[in-house]
Amino acid sequence: MSILQESTYYIHHKGAGSRLGNLLFDFLNSYEDTFRELVFICIGSDRITGDSLGPLVGHSLSKFSLSSTYIYGTLSRPVHALNLRETISEIDRIHPNSLIIAVDASLGGRSHLGYLTISKGALEPGAGVRKKLPPIGDISITGIVSSSGAFDHFSLQTTRLSTVVSMADAIVSGILMAHSQYFSSKYLEYS
Repeated sequence: MSILQESTYYIHHKGAGSRLGNLLFDFLNSYEDTFRELVFICIGSDRITGDSLGPLVGHSLSKFSLSSTYIYGTLSRPVHALNLRETISEIDRIHPNSLIIAVDASLGGRSHLGYLTISKGALEPGAGVRKKLPPIGDISITGIVSSSGAFDHFSLQTTRLSTVVSMADAIVSGILMAHSQYFSSKYLEYS
């Protein structure tokens, strides 16, 4: 088990599944049983290519039967600026003893394009496009899909779908790996 030393980890998405999975497993273990359920809130819009990372991750995760895990935000039911507050209220009401992992696309510097990030703490959805939305999550996972600048909305609309899908695949792979390790280790503790 590695010891978490950074507040945010940057991982290039090519081959990132196992690195992300190991870091997520370490983050989950750092909470020492303070949660009973995992809730993934996958934020974004299926109508904008660069912003579809969250819904793609949620769509893929929803195909698996993951114990003690709930998914909010898929391609058919996205969580976005218009329903984020309502979704957060619903999660707080239905899953009071949960650990929330927020997944979203983000903008960043050119040197970080194509990187995934994972950090402990809340994600601030919409910050890259100057929207003021409530922070969410105990753990945040983002994919840097485009560089920030004067034309942020345009750059999100022209992001290559193959890049977003590749990032989503890496995130899902890492989540599945961490989930399997975490819950199998918890099962062994209680056996």
